[in-house]
Amino acid sequence: MEISNTKCLALAMLMVAIILISGSHEVSAQCQASVPALISQCSKFVQKVGPKIPPSADCCAVVKGIDIPCVCNLITKAIENIISFEKVVYVGRTCGLTIKSGTKCGSYTVPPSRF
Repeated sequence: MEISNTKCLALAMLMVAIILISGSHEVSAQCQASVPALISQCSKFVQKVGPKIPPSADCCAVVKGIDIPCVCNLITKAIENIISFEKVVYVGRTCGLTIKSGTKCGSYTVPPSRF
């Protein structure tokens, strides 16, 4: 039952993140449109709790279609509190994206690739 409660809490926190992101008037429509797909397909791969796990093909399909700088501009402290950016970079790179070291996403700075 504890796992179920954790998943519900994570989902609730992600919904809060969507609301926070949706409130930004400076965000392009394309960028906003990618956020729900990212959450539905990739949230379990980037949660702070649990180990790094390879992303699904569906998650990678969504990740490959996002505008990384746009999404990174949406990152707030509230989002940083629920998402592991180390896992975000892992998922992106595992899906074949080139994420340059030094890239800023919220307050997180992408480290050099270890692959």
